Amino acid sequence: MALFGSKEKKQTSKSIRPTVVRTQNVAKELQILSKSYEVSLETLDFNILDTQTYIRINDGTKETEWGRIKNEDLYELDDESALLNPHFQIKQTYEIEIFSISGETPTPCPNLKVAVGANATKCKVYLSILKGSFVSKSSTLGDDLLNTINKKKIRAGILIHIFDEMVGEVISKISAEARIHDKVEFKESKAILIAEGLEPTATLNDKLILHYEEKKTEDENQKVDYASRGFIQSVKKDELLIEYIKPRAGMPGRNCRGDFLEPTEPIVANEVTFNIDSTIREIDTGESVEYRANENGYIAFADNTYTIKTDMDVGEISFKTTGSINSGVDSDVSLNVSETNLEKDAIGTGMSVEVTEIDIDGNVGSNAKVVALRATVGGQTHKTATLKADELDINVHKGKAYGKHIKVTRLEHGEIDGDVVEVSQALGGKIKAKEIDIEICASHVHATASKRIEIQKLQGSENIFTINPVVKKDANDSLNDNQETIKEIEKSLREIAKEIERYKKLIDDGMPAFIKIKKHLVRYKKNGVKLPASFVKKYKDFTAMQEHLKEIQSEYEVKNDQLSLQTTITVSFGDNIMDARVINRDRWIGYNEIRFKLVDPPMELVFKPQEGSKDKIFGLVDVGDGEFAIKAVEE
Repeated sequence: MALFGSKEKKQTSKSIRPTVVRTQNVAKELQILSKSYEVSLETLDFNILDTQTYIRINDGTKETEWGRIKNEDLYELDDESALLNPHFQIKQTYEIEIFSISGETPTPCPNLKVAVGANATKCKVYLSILKGSFVSKSSTLGDDLLNTINKKKIRAGILIHIFDEMVGEVISKISAEARIHDKVEFKESKAILIAEGLEPTATLNDKLILHYEEKKTEDENQKVDYASRGFIQSVKKDELLIEYIKPRAGMPGRNCRGDFLEPTEPIVANEVTFNIDSTIREIDTGESVEYRANENGYIAFADNTYTIKTDMDVGEISFKTTGSINSGVDSDVSLNVSETNLEKDAIGTGMSVEVTEIDIDGNVGSNAKVVALRATVGGQTHKTATLKADELDINVHKGKAYGKHIKVTRLEHGEIDGDVVEVSQALGGKIKAKEIDIEICASHVHATASKRIEIQKLQGSENIFTINPVVKKDANDSLNDNQETIKEIEKSLREIAKEIERYKKLIDDGMPAFIKIKKHLVRYKKNGVKLPASFVKKYKDFTAMQEHLKEIQSEYEVKNDQLSLQTTITVSFGDNIMDARVINRDRWIGYNEIRFKLVDPPMELVFKPQEGSKDKIFGLVDVGDGEFAIKAVEE
């Protein structure tokens, strides 16, 4: 072990005599000496004694001589026309003194841990400063920084004094800050651009992008819906459907090693071979050719031609055939589903359909969902089916229907929620609307309207006809939340008012100090000096208080407006209940109820017409002293 230790000590004490060499590859020379003298590469350093730059134009026809450029004339190399000439060549030769590092060797900027890195093309070179590094004030700091940077660049094969105009400014800022604060510490790792050549423009191969197909791509985190297979792909007017990216040759460049970067030739493999009709237009943008929709609809491809259609006939919509079809209610797509067999469903179990218009000749199956602007159902709807459309016409309805104007030939214990509802025959079920018309009303019908319920012929009992100004869900929710909202707004206003007063006082008390700090910061910034952290924090804290005061003052105004609005809601909900009517054009039979729900005061009145009564029209009557009653009234 002793012998091993002695040998180890002898190896670590090895050194070389200072050696002067001329080379174009400093890193290689350091490696050669390291191996020759059997010393670690990390124990060697060098000084730059001289740098010589040479250029020439060499087109390959004959050998040309290198010409030396003086350091003071290197700025002439900024000419892009010369640098982008593929025959232009540039190189540097360095005269360096290589020596061994010892404990007594003076090290400039010993606490500055840096490295030089570059992007893939070597056109951008960065100085990476490690977190925790620092430099101290000294008379030679600027020269030491420049020497450190140049040595790192040379070792990495990067030219110096060329492409690096920004280095002077970088060194100047660090030196100035050190003079003021005695020390510059890098609390976070930092990358600083120290050289920038001429970045080449990449060659672009041609590409054909089917944008309409990309719309079908599932998000990788989204659950895949196997029932929705994109049977049709809806498009909107002016939508980009297909794009052909033209091939484009790249532009050459020259990196910070002086290498000329030649772009590759583009590959052409996706030229357009399809046709389009008048529903699609072609736009040449120069860099690409765009194919955009001239109208809403769905895109179709047949006989090598793309077109946009709006109408489609299908036998049925089911998991086995089309899958769900969701083109959107604003797509202008109209579907006709022709299946009429009563033993089958035209819209199959669990299917979802969303189009602009749909005509369903047959049945709508269980758990199916249909959404459109206009929809008709010639068959019947399953009790678990849901239909939504502004204009909705259903033959036999057992499911749920939502819309603006809904017509149902026969309601069989289904649910209807619309604005205006017309039912030819009601055999039980629930209806909610602003206005309801029922031609024949059997039994167990619960009809609730905000304006009018009218029955032409009453044939059953156990029916409940209700007038409720807030029958629609959104209105009902708003009413229920109204009083609670008012309380919350009033509480919030009190809290905001207190906060406004507190921040006004803080800002008034702190304004003199803020003005003083602001003057200091302006002076530091003008001199290019890093701003003291404590001053910056105080400045930001004060401006943050000012911004917060503006925000809460604005919030106070908004809350006040909200309070004014909310206090009028309750009254407005019940304004029209006195004009609402329940009308039975037939005589009353069996047990039936008429109900009126008041908003203010909140109460419900119930009236049971006597069997055989010929009173036809019922409304809410003010009987005095704040009392109301349901009575027969004139039409």
